[in-house]
Amino acid sequence: MAPKKAPAYTFPDPIDNDTLIGHGDVMRSFADAWAARDTHPIHPVWMLTGPRGIGKATLAYKIAKTVYGNVGDFFIIDLARNIDKDGKSKSDGKVISVYTVRAMIERMQMSSMSGEWRVVLIDSVDELNTAASNAILKLLEEPPAKTLFLLVTHQLANVLPTVRSRARVEKMRPLNLSELRELCARFMPNADIGTATLKLANGSFGKIAALKASGGDEIYEELLELLKNPRTEYGDMMAMAKKIAPNPELHGILLDAVASFGLAELYPETTHAIADIAKVNLEPEIAVFKIIMDIKKCL
Repeated sequence: MAPKKAPAYTFPDPIDNDTLIGHGDVMRSFADAWAARDTHPIHPVWMLTGPRGIGKATLAYKIAKTVYGNVGDFFIIDLARNIDKDGKSKSDGKVISVYTVRAMIERMQMSSMSGEWRVVLIDSVDELNTAASNAILKLLEEPPAKTLFLLVTHQLANVLPTVRSRARVEKMRPLNLSELRELCARFMPNADIGTATLKLANGSFGKIAALKASGGDEIYEELLELLKNPRTEYGDMMAMAKKIAPNPELHGILLDAVASFGLAELYPETTHAIADIAKVNLEPEIAVFKIIMDIKKCL
């Protein structure tokens, strides 16, 4: 019997997404600062930080659209627009190159003869390589007039302290369950999303979207039921391991199961075991099976 195929969902790119749920406090802070800019100069660098998938980039684009004068005054740095030293697209990379930043700076120097506000949006600072971070730092040391920098970051600790010190840092909180439900109703109206999946997301709609796209939410709920069932046998646990093992993105649900059952003492051991699946030459199915067995023994 062929495995059930996960339904396809389409989510708008943050630049095209007009639906912002939550984060009204940060939006109001910016709106107040923007409205008072003539009497109290607005901070030129705003850093939006928080977990992945909570809407930081969506908020950044929403702010940007209220500020820049025309399309020529908006500069975006991200992996999708990444280039190599020859100026060719390098969108399959994992880090943003210094060449991407330098090209943006060159375009800025030729722009905005109209005197309108310009916006530089970086999504995300975490993905800048060292040279790119240093190039941005030089720009932030003396920000050009009437230019707003919007810096998205997933891990504040990964940002150069010198970059962080030049920014107004806005810490964005994870979404609550009602906000997640609202987003699910908006973008996945026909999906059956249970409370277990909402809690599994830890306030990240992006995680729910990834789970639904991969079918991981159903596998997680099956895992919890299997662990709760006193009649679960070795064959059942191996069958579950075979569902989880092929997709490294699903390995994290094992940690979520540990947390769900309140097995704090098992968390460090499980974390190391999952890391070893990638590092050590292990059979993923056997490694995942052992983790499931260890959780089951503690219940």
